[in-house]
Amino acid sequence: MAAQILITMDDLETAVRTNAALEASGLSTAMFSSLDDARGAVRRENPDLVVLTGAVHEAPNVQLAALARDAEISTLALLEPTDSERGERVGRLGVTEVLVKPVHPDEVAATARRLLARRGLQQRTGIIGESSGIQEVLVRIEQMAPVSSTVLIHGESGTGKELVAKALHDLSPRRNNPFIAVNCAAIPDTLLESEIFGHEKGAFTGAAERRLGRFELADTGTIFLDEIGEMAPATQVKLLRVLEARSFFRVGGTQPIKVDVRVIAATNRELRELVSRGEFRDDLYYRLNVLNIHLPALRDRRPDIPLLVRRFIREFARMHDRTFRGIMPEAMQRLVEAPWPGNVRQLRNLIESMVVLAPGTEIRASDIPADVFEGPGILLPARIPAAARDVSGHELEFILRSLVDLRRQIEELRLRLNDHPSRVQVIDIGSQSPVIDLMPEVERPADDEVIYRSGMTMADVEKATIAVALREANGNRRRAAETLGIGERTLYRKIKTYDLER
Repeated sequence: MAAQILITMDDLETAVRTNAALEASGLSTAMFSSLDDARGAVRRENPDLVVLTGAVHEAPNVQLAALARDAEISTLALLEPTDSERGERVGRLGVTEVLVKPVHPDEVAATARRLLARRGLQQRTGIIGESSGIQEVLVRIEQMAPVSSTVLIHGESGTGKELVAKALHDLSPRRNNPFIAVNCAAIPDTLLESEIFGHEKGAFTGAAERRLGRFELADTGTIFLDEIGEMAPATQVKLLRVLEARSFFRVGGTQPIKVDVRVIAATNRELRELVSRGEFRDDLYYRLNVLNIHLPALRDRRPDIPLLVRRFIREFARMHDRTFRGIMPEAMQRLVEAPWPGNVRQLRNLIESMVVLAPGTEIRASDIPADVFEGPGILLPARIPAAARDVSGHELEFILRSLVDLRRQIEELRLRLNDHPSRVQVIDIGSQSPVIDLMPEVERPADDEVIYRSGMTMADVEKATIAVALREANGNRRRAAETLGIGERTLYRKIKTYDLER
């Protein structure tokens, strides 16, 4: 079935020429006057693309662009030369792409076809968004999917790195072959090599039979190595050999095994920083970083949040068989303004919980939990302690998160002190400290609280936070690592560093 394109008639001459070019290229078109009802036209024509031929800043076309955006319909705006100089106003339109007149009708048709193909790509992959950052990701997927070169995907946790990896596989010539995902941070160092490369019977205690590794299982397909920055140095060496020679040995094996596998790796850490610190091999980094894709954080593409919210509401309303009308404007605005440290994953989980738990048929501002608006930002002292200067980006994120928790605990203490003003003891800790330590005279901190005191370094704060997490988890290191939001191996290393072993 031919794609349907809705063309506005604000610039009649351009509209007629564009309509003829689109029909000549096999597309179905419909003309639309801005005097008509925009909502009715979108509902009636159900277009796959809207082309704004003129008067793009007039109210009817602004409304049409907004309707199209909310319905996940691509929009192409044909601007007057003077409009192109008003970048901020054009940006507020929220259209998918712009062309500046005079423009040849064949160029409009070619652009329309490209936008339709990209919309089809979004529907196939589930990568939703009209922001420039996401559009750039889609362009790179289109460019990289047909080849077999190694790809490195980097972005914060929860931005959808595995979704991009799966899209690269599904659009490649290997689409009908295996896609094998491995989370390097979830497997202990002692098992990761065996998991990836397999082992022979008797290779180590407990190896009762031969086991194929993930590389063998992914032969002729794609292997996705998530959290590659957590891989141990010894395993990095063996991965480098696979990338160079396309062969490897099972653990305990003597015969090389040849594989034809495309490698896609992902990380939420800055690998170049790890290379400079000697924690990641530079030759492996260059082998992985043949092609790269950066996924923007959700806070950097806020215009996409309403699209994602509406998509998730529809999805979870169907999944949980709930009659759900949507979300109130005030609640949507609050979600758009939230910091989203957990990115799309956090937003998706929140929408599911609200669809299930909301008392009515719409999400209201009062249904949104207060902790959604607690961002990671915190003021740090101008002078960073020497012990913290060598902290990596990933570890610094963990420390900042710990400091945010401390700030929240301090606020709770202040509220409690307000109820007992006569028991307040003011302690002079100097004007240089970034935190005021107010403690009740008779109350002592609970075992599950970390209190910042003057003179503590970031390392001291981190050690105290890890100790509390271990106590809460009754010594279960995996549970403690999940609570802290770091990998198990990172936690093991810090336990040894801070001498917290029991």
